[in-house]
Amino acid sequence: MKPLSDLIVLDFTHMLSGPYGTMLLADLGAQTIKIEPPGTGEGTRKLLARDPENSRDGMGAYFLTLARNKRSVCIDMKSEEGRAVFYRLVRNADVIVENFSPGVAKRIGIDYETVSAINPRIITCSISGFGNDGPGKNRPAFDMVAQGMGGGMSLTGEADGRPLRAGIPIGDLGGGLLGAIGILSAVHARATTGRGQHVDISMLDAQISMLNYMATMYLLSGKSPGRAGNGHFVHVPYDTYRTASRDLIIAVITDNFWTALVDMLGDPDLADPKFAGQPARLADKDFINGRLQEHFMRHPCEHWLTLLEQRRIPCAPVNDLSHALNDEQVRARNMVVSVALGSGKVVEMPGNPVKMSDYAEESYSSPPTLGADTDDVMQTLGGMSSAEIAALRQQGVIA
Repeated sequence: MKPLSDLIVLDFTHMLSGPYGTMLLADLGAQTIKIEPPGTGEGTRKLLARDPENSRDGMGAYFLTLARNKRSVCIDMKSEEGRAVFYRLVRNADVIVENFSPGVAKRIGIDYETVSAINPRIITCSISGFGNDGPGKNRPAFDMVAQGMGGGMSLTGEADGRPLRAGIPIGDLGGGLLGAIGILSAVHARATTGRGQHVDISMLDAQISMLNYMATMYLLSGKSPGRAGNGHFVHVPYDTYRTASRDLIIAVITDNFWTALVDMLGDPDLADPKFAGQPARLADKDFINGRLQEHFMRHPCEHWLTLLEQRRIPCAPVNDLSHALNDEQVRARNMVVSVALGSGKVVEMPGNPVKMSDYAEESYSSPPTLGADTDDVMQTLGGMSSAEIAALRQQGVIA
């Protein structure tokens, strides 16, 4: 058993932010049922689906990853009959998740006001660019829009360069992650109140939250920390350095780390007592970084990692995906997992980052083919007979 195995989630999400949030719930055992339109399915199914390198069995990397551990049911939600079928599922479900534009959920009848009249314990969650209220709620948004408006891009890049988005889609992923947290918070509250509620997640809100202490610095001083490349606006040395092989990260945030680094390098100029405290190191940042760069170029990254780790100085290589996904620590934590597809092919992908002492089980099922679980879900969750299901299929209400 997994920790969320008693939770039934009806999943209307598409693209990345919503599917990532429901993927996390599914990985933790939630019975996650994708509600998809007949014929086409949700849009993520098509992304990279015909790319020979980034697809398997007609499913692209997006869908292979985001739809694992989920089931698929096809319902025509545009029809009154389809919505009636869906409401039969709502009676026994716990959560409905969608990441449509504001207003769409109400238009198709899956909003909290509608479904809570059927099941007062139901929890609904919307993940949108700007949330369900406020003057900007109707603006369309994708990952980069959230990153840019949220201020993070203004802090990313070289000091004299243009703002850059993060290499991973933190605008989308942040929304999905907070969606999962919000849902679990509502489930916990329901245990006390006996009723569900609506969870409203804004990707912009998520980005503002992630500014964290940097936002507080600005609100205190009126000054933005600005862009510092891979360096830091307080700590020195805290940067990436070229070596004879790949780049090396040094993160010296306390004076004792600096002392250990100077001892390791044996450089009398760096051993100057004036550098013993952080303020002086920040004032001479360019000199220190330049001198460190001279040292680190003399040997490969692996040579320096060994010496730095012996002295417990925070350090790391700048890994490409090959190094990152094959790192022994990553593999030991089961963060690269194998998922068997229906055809028998096996696909590797990132694992579940939530590790729990009482729930060691980690299992991954193949992403579902379109509508593969319609009959079973209609019977077990909707309480329908085989004759009812056959009639609905004949009418095109389900598929």
